[in-house]
Amino acid sequence: MPLAPFENLPDDSRVWVFAADRTLDEQQSKEMLAEVDRFLPTWNAHGSPLTVGRDWRYGRFLTVAVDQSTAGASGCSIDGLFRSLKSLDNKIGASMVTSGLVFFRDKTGAVQSADRQRFTELSGEGKVSTDLTAFDPTVTSLGEWRARFELPLRDSWHAKLLRQNQPA
Repeated sequence: MPLAPFENLPDDSRVWVFAADRTLDEQQSKEMLAEVDRFLPTWNAHGSPLTVGRDWRYGRFLTVAVDQSTAGASGCSIDGLFRSLKSLDNKIGASMVTSGLVFFRDKTGAVQSADRQRFTELSGEGKVSTDLTAFDPTVTSLGEWRARFELPLRDSWHAKLLRQNQPA
């Protein structure tokens, strides 16, 4: 099944956000997206093709959405998506399958990532504050993604990680 336009998928579509551990340059992005665009049209669950779209932002975030009104992704099919992305690590020089990282814009507007401990340390150093932007790759529906994937840090769960001496 061909890729569906991401913006046309319904809010109740299931999403997976894959956040690269570093910013991909244009060539790395092209290589990664070429593989994703080869995989997604063939992605199916128990023999049923999935209606799927994808979004790529800021050289860091790949969001894959499945319209579950036609067919829902199964555990095995989701594993296939993760394996496909994990297989790109060496080719693109970055990992698209990460965990435990906090994603935010620094004071220059660049997207950064840090583990939770380092993020808290950065707040203590005055390098992270509530007026910055946070990204929430834990969203699970396209409606959530549209509403809160990218939002002011003060309005995100990330704010709980800031040192107490930071303004709320």
